[in-house]
Amino acid sequence: METNFIWKERKRNALGLPWTFTKYALTGDRLFITSGLLKTVEDEVRLYRILDISLSQTLTQKIFRIGTIQVSSADKTLGNFEIKNIKDPRQVKEQLSQLVEENREKKRVTNREFMGEDSDFDDGDDQ
Repeated sequence: METNFIWKERKRNALGLPWTFTKYALTGDRLFITSGLLKTVEDEVRLYRILDISLSQTLTQKIFRIGTIQVSSADKTLGNFEIKNIKDPRQVKEQLSQLVEENREKKRVTNREFMGEDSDFDDGDDQ
């Protein structure tokens, strides 16, 4: 199956070099995180499930023009996660934010504030 990625990047080390085994990829409706060398794990989150996005950069990250995006999501598997040490983090954050909003509008998902772990909203997987 061929997937058209809008953005692809590899997690970088502290010097900004792509010598890690974590890869990130973005399509129009999903974000993929693939990690591992001998055992590969691929996680994905549907963009409409992302609740909040923020960007942080340490001094070292600024020097090497990389950054980390913190993502808060309603995804049960990933939950809150980070897209660590990527190039052009501000541009990626803006692109991701725009795609999240577009997907939330398409799915007619309203922004809900969750105050705790218990949620009355799930994917309808009740038995």
